Formats: sequence, structure tokens, C-alpha cells
Amino acid sequence: MQYENITRAIFFNRPNRFIAEVEIEGQREIVHVKNTGRCRELLIPGCEVWLTAPDSPGRKTKYDLVAVRKNTGILFNIDSQAPNKVVKEWLSEKDYDKVVPEYRFGDSRIDFYMERNGEKYLMEVKGCTLEVDGIGYFPDAPTERGVKHLRELAKAAGDGYHAILAFVIQMDGVSEVRPKTDIHQEFGIALKEAQDAGVDVIFLKCHVEPDTLIITEERSS
Repeated sequence: MQYENITRAIFFNRPNRFIAEVEIEGQREIVHVKNTGRCRELLIPGCEVWLTAPDSPGRKTKYDLVAVRKNTGILFNIDSQAPNKVVKEWLSEKDYDKVVPEYRFGDSRIDFYMERNGEKYLMEVKGCTLEVDGIGYFPDAPTERGVKHLRELAKAAGDGYHAILAFVIQMDGVSEVRPKTDIHQEFGIALKEAQDAGVDVIFLKCHVEPDTLIITEERSS
């Protein structure tokens, strides 16, 4: 997945979860943050960030903030739409007979439905942007929606689907994702229950550049 244009900036502050104030070549600019998570360990005043300019009609802001360099030197893609986009590209290179995004199952929309040789698959995608000491964690904020998706996947596994939870690791150098139970204990419980019900958990390692996110390796939990 590649952005058509990219602009380097310096981050100053985040008045709310939707916007940030940055400096581009000496000029202050308000930009949209494409991630409603906390990102507190990433978006620190003075850090390098990268922006895209979608040029969409009616926008209040010119730029979207999509990537940030952590104080450890690691580059993170924090675009919450990027995981689904990069997984769609990745799935297109697999040997599935059918790939359907945003598939209605139960009371939820699961990110992808796939078929292969008559077998049915459901895959929910979660982007991981929280890293501590080389380990990825999810979520970085409570996610009732994430819990609901896990329960739908567990039901799907019981109904005969190949049910998959895919963590897209939006940084280099991290190979696994663990539940951040001190942020949302219920998610950790639901994840364990889903795995016990037959849901497969996979980690999609990625390489990140300011303008690029690409899946490099699939690992099983």
C-alpha cells in the first residue's frame, strides 16, 4: 500500500483525537489524525510525522497525519484505514476463489469473507500501533467493537467457518501482538475465548516507510 504524496512535518500537540497541530517548513497547520486511538507514546511534541494531502472536496483540513517516528527511531504507520487496505492487497495475491470486503455476519460486518475450494473463511483485521520493548499490544484504548467482533468470530468458528483474527503490525521489528489487558481486560478474555472456540490468530509483520506499508510475513500465534 502506497500513498500518492507524502510531506514531512513536526508534531506539536493534539487538541482532540481528530486533529493535530504540526509545523510544515516553518508554517503551523491543523491536520486530521487518521487514528482515534490514544497514541500517547508516539505523538510527543517535537517528533517527526508524515502527512498526505488527499485533496478531497469539502475537507476542513488539507492534510492527514499517517505516520510518526517514535523516540526509539522506529517508524510507525498510524493510519487506521491502512490495515484493511494492505490486507486486501495481500489477499489478492493468495489463491482464494473469492474475497468479499465488509461481509455481514450476525450483528456485525466482518472485514473479509473468502472462499477457497468450497471452504468458507471470515477474517477480522486489527491494526497494531502500540509497541512496548519489542512486543506489540492491542488495544491502546477500550474497544467494545473489538470484543463484539471476537464473539462473532467465535460463533462463526462454531458454524464451520475458518475464522481468523489478523493483527497488522504497523511497524518494523515486531513479530507478535498481545492483548493489553490493563487497558481493556474484557478484550483479553474475549480473545482467549475466541481462540478456545477455534479462531486462528495471525500476525502480519510489515515494513513501513513514510509513504508505504507492506506485509512481509505471516506468523501464527
